[in-house]
Amino acid sequence: MNLGTPRAELEIDATLVYRLLEEQHPDLTHLPIHLVDAGWDNAMFRLGDRLCVRLPHRNLAATLIENEQTWLPLLADRLPIPVPTPYRFGKPTQSYPWRWSVLPWLTGITADQQEPHANQAKLFASFLRSLHQPAPYNAPINTVRGVSLNLRAASIEERIQRLKTTTNLITPEIENTWNQALSATIDVQATWLHGDLHARNVLVENGAIAGIIDWGDITSGDIATDLASVWMLFRDRNTRQQVLAEYANLSEATLQRAKGWAIVFGVLLLDTGLIDNPRHAVMGERTLRRVCEDE
Repeated sequence: MNLGTPRAELEIDATLVYRLLEEQHPDLTHLPIHLVDAGWDNAMFRLGDRLCVRLPHRNLAATLIENEQTWLPLLADRLPIPVPTPYRFGKPTQSYPWRWSVLPWLTGITADQQEPHANQAKLFASFLRSLHQPAPYNAPINTVRGVSLNLRAASIEERIQRLKTTTNLITPEIENTWNQALSATIDVQATWLHGDLHARNVLVENGAIAGIIDWGDITSGDIATDLASVWMLFRDRNTRQQVLAEYANLSEATLQRAKGWAIVFGVLLLDTGLIDNPRHAVMGERTLRRVCEDE
């Protein structure tokens, strides 16, 4: 069992990307290609100055990119922050088994490296409100995002127990907050969610939020999943409170579940990051410390 970053099932390099473009979008092959990043599910290549190519390197991610291609174009126009609406679509071939996308390149640095300024609280709350609208009956189903926290409890508590032996971050306050979140009723209507709104999926430029990326986990479910981002993005307690106040009309149960989801993300990032991704470990530590600070 791999407890760290999931391994790529297919190695993707610039040569493969060029070959796919040559077969399906030959008018783009004059643009330079270079690898930017490879996350848990996808590899990202810069394509010239204005585009990038995003390709799954795990079978699990193949469905996620299809969801992104299908639904993000329908949501993008109502969102007050730029998102990478697909520019071109790629099909499977004999040399590559999954769908892939050519996307606009959004400028900025991921928020784990440059946190948003406190003056972004109102904009971020507006983004969440604009996104959190009722989804159609055929919205993507995601078994690990937007669901009851009780469905995540067994796997998260296994990680919590492991972290208790290796760190001092699982405090009594964290455990109490987690238990309260598990007891909190879902008292809101299911809406559209980003589903994976951690700091590496938020772009920041000169302190301003410049883009929201990686929409593969898009689904319909509990808004608390996305509200967890408040503890992942904003270091200042007053700013976190401002985002939640600007979002407006949040029940105590929803706030408890949001903190519970912040613990989910924090524990996952810290536990896996300590194995093989120091950057994720820092993100997880920050998140857990902030949740504890707000108790």
